Amino acid sequence: MRLASIYYAGREQAGVILPGGLLPLDRLNARFGWNYPGDLLSLLETGSLVSLNDWFRAAGEKELSDLDTQLLPAETVSFAPLYRRPRKIWGIGLNYKAHARDLSEKAPETEPASFMKPDTTIIGPGDTILIPRQSERTTAEAELGIVIGKECKNVPREDWLSVVAGFTTILDMTAEDILRRNPRYLTRSKSFDTFFSFGPLLVTPDEIDDVQNLTVSTVLNGQVRAYDRVDNMTFPPDFLVSFHSAVMTLLPGDIISTGTPGAAPIQDGDRVECRIDGFETLFNPVRDLKNTAVTVNSLRRSPIQT
Repeated sequence: MRLASIYYAGREQAGVILPGGLLPLDRLNARFGWNYPGDLLSLLETGSLVSLNDWFRAAGEKELSDLDTQLLPAETVSFAPLYRRPRKIWGIGLNYKAHARDLSEKAPETEPASFMKPDTTIIGPGDTILIPRQSERTTAEAELGIVIGKECKNVPREDWLSVVAGFTTILDMTAEDILRRNPRYLTRSKSFDTFFSFGPLLVTPDEIDDVQNLTVSTVLNGQVRAYDRVDNMTFPPDFLVSFHSAVMTLLPGDIISTGTPGAAPIQDGDRVECRIDGFETLFNPVRDLKNTAVTVNSLRRSPIQT
């Protein structure tokens, strides 16, 4: 199943992606007399996504194919972030060896270089990335995101998919000049508003033949700046889920951003993308606050925009 969050009917709500368009969950509920939560985070937190996906795989996809008149054409919808209030966002630094070489740094070999980001960094597809006044060199990094689907602790590597709700595209930003001044500034360099874009799709694991075969690309102004396959990660997705679940309890909606094949320096007027095989492209325009009079709030779409 493929899901997204959109601005619709005065609020952000989830919908199912079908070949003919998107079906908002409120229309799904009305059609079948159900009461699924209307937003994606609640769908995860209540465990409802599991039953919805089971139905979809067994018979639902065929049943929904008859609802063409209820679908919103994909080109008419405005995508939101998948959700705005995850309990945790884990980032993984230097997880592709080639990226570490690009930065003339040694990649961690025994344990992942983990960090956390606040949810105030979150924006969605098409929202504007703002280069802060404090930074002269900000980069954008395409990454594969893992979305946790159930509360879990000490997950064995072989069971990792049992706790994963799905995967998504991510753009993670870094004020690289701040980080280079001192590695202890990592949290600050990663935590400016608009420094974490994710969506538009949540793709459930059954839709992906082999996560290891996915290619992740950082694209700047239409040009691929870096790409690599997931199987070239130092710490693959199954290890990351198991490792971090041993550190702390993982909760539905928690996100693990698995690292980038390479970063692209961004400037005012740029357009940056995350491309992953089989996923809708995530893209965001860029503005530099040093060059404009705009504010964060003037460029961030309202959560209740229709």
